[in-house]
Parts: sequence; C-alpha cells; structure tokens
Amino acid sequence: MNTNNNLLTDRLSYDSENMAPTRLHLFSYNANDIDEHIENDLQILIPETERPDYIHWLQICGLQNTSDIQNICTHFGINFLVMQDILNPNHPCKIEEYEKFNIVIAKYFDKEKESQVSIVQGENFILTFMEYETPAFRGIENALRNNILKIRTRPSDYLLTVLLNDLVTNFISVSAQIDNSLEDLESELLLEKSAYEIGIEIQTLRRRYLLLKRTVLPLKEQYSRLIRSDSPLIHKTNRAFFNDLNDHINYVAQNIEICRETLSSLVDLYISNNDLRMNSIMKRLTIVSTIFIPLTFLVGVWGMNFDNMPELSWQYGYIAAWLLMICIGVGVYIFLKTKKWK
Repeated sequence: MNTNNNLLTDRLSYDSENMAPTRLHLFSYNANDIDEHIENDLQILIPETERPDYIHWLQICGLQNTSDIQNICTHFGINFLVMQDILNPNHPCKIEEYEKFNIVIAKYFDKEKESQVSIVQGENFILTFMEYETPAFRGIENALRNNILKIRTRPSDYLLTVLLNDLVTNFISVSAQIDNSLEDLESELLLEKSAYEIGIEIQTLRRRYLLLKRTVLPLKEQYSRLIRSDSPLIHKTNRAFFNDLNDHINYVAQNIEICRETLSSLVDLYISNNDLRMNSIMKRLTIVSTIFIPLTFLVGVWGMNFDNMPELSWQYGYIAAWLLMICIGVGVYIFLKTKKWK
C-alpha cells in the first residue's frame, strides 16, 4: 500500500504492476430501451450519461489514464479522496455511504491472480472500476442485452446487488477451490508425498486464504451496516435482494472459517509429518552409530603404538581383525532387530 500522506497531494496517481490501458464501456437503459457504447472519447461518452429517465452503467477497465478517471468521477460528483481510494490497488476492502453515492471496494479472483474492483452507485448511475479485463460482470452484460432478470425495469440499487452477487459468487468459488485443494494436500500428506512441494503449496493456499479473508470479513460487517441504514439510494422494494445477498456473504464467511480450521489442521499435520520423518532419520543414524561404536573402539585400541601388542605381529591378525569386526557389526545389527529398534 502507498504509505505517502494522500492529504498532501492534489494529483491522482496509479502505481500498479497491472498497467492496462483505460477502456470505457457504457450501458444506458430503462424498461423499454438499451444503448451500448464502447468509446474512449469522453466528449462523446459523457453527454450520453446525462440522458434523463435512463440508468447508466459505465465500466472503466484499466486505470492507467488517471486524467480521464478524474474527469469521470468529477462529472458524477465523486470527491477526490474516493478517487484516490479507487486508484489505490492495495486499498482495504470496504463499503461506504455518502450523501449522493455508495462505494464498494473489493477484490476479484481470476485463476491465480486477483485484482481490485470498485463499484460506485448513485441514484441513476453505476460506475465499475477494474484494473484490467476479467470475466467479472460478463454475465450481467448479457442479461442487460437480453433483458433477463428484470434489471432494466429496476433502479440502480438492484444493479448494485447483481454486481455484488457476481463478486460474492466469485468468493464462493475461490473458497471452494481452497477447501478442495486443502483436502487433496491432506491426502498427499497422509501418503507421505514430497514434503518440500507440499510446503510450497500450503504457503500458496495460505496466502490466497488470507487475501480472501481480508476481502470478505470487512465487507460482511460493512454490508450489514449498509442494509440497516436509511440510505435513500437503497429502495425498500429491493431490500429483499440485499438481505438475500447478505446470506450469501455470511455463507462465504462460514466457508472461510472452515478453511481456516482445515488449514490449521493441515499445518499441524505437515509439522507432525516432518517431525516423524526427522525422527526416522535420526533413528537410522543412531543405529549406524551404535553398530560402529564397538568397531571404532577396536580400531582405536589397535591403533596405539605400544611395542608389546602380540596380535599386530600375528600372521593372521589382519584377517582375524576383519572377521571380528564383521561379526560384532552383524551381532549388534541382529540384536537391534530383535529389539525392534529398526
């Protein structure tokens, strides 16, 4: 996260590894009509968003062009601090209410990557800001084009619930993937697969779990506060949809808690397996040391340079020494095996 004091600057900046060019996609709709525009020229696009009796959904994909983003936000009455939050790719997830708009900052998980998604809802508009092109909201675009789900007959807060539901469905999918991967890793640990590779996989899943947790839990609390509020942007006729979405968010939070317990158990099992593996190695080394202790003693005795050591001048002394050491080694090995130390 950017650690600079954002109150000391009047310029917007976007610093991310996902520097995708800015693309604008506008849907303007009502119960009887829908228009779609893919146009990066604001002088052409902005007047389209001023048409009365229409809901305007403007998608901003790619946050590289901060000048256009500032102009768009200014046109819709979004203050400068919110603009900074939108352009901060590491901003904590949140839901905030303002007098003329609500804002949601969340994450979208696409394969092994994740990107920030910001949604601003006003009385007759929805703005969605994405760092780069993702599969998010494509189904909603088709629903609008084909007049499915009655989106075109309802106010902007209904589109907000549909967009949030798309994100929550993504959270559910990711939590299920994490849970399935943890179960597979548990089976691999029980089969004593490569500890190093499993350790890396556990760390990867742990990172993804923590990111999902940091996304969902703040949204859970703040979303509950949103649906209990008296915001004029949330209509009573759509409260049921907001409450249903709240159930979905609670379901994801429960899945995250299950993943936490499974991950904790898996880490304990991983550590236990490593301890058992280390104990097994130490046991083998101890057995080898035990076998060689008497042999080392004999070699040490015969290595002393005393003049009167008859066996050193004996004709068969060398062969006898080898036979004695072999017999002692085999004898110690058999003794350890009968004691079930091996």
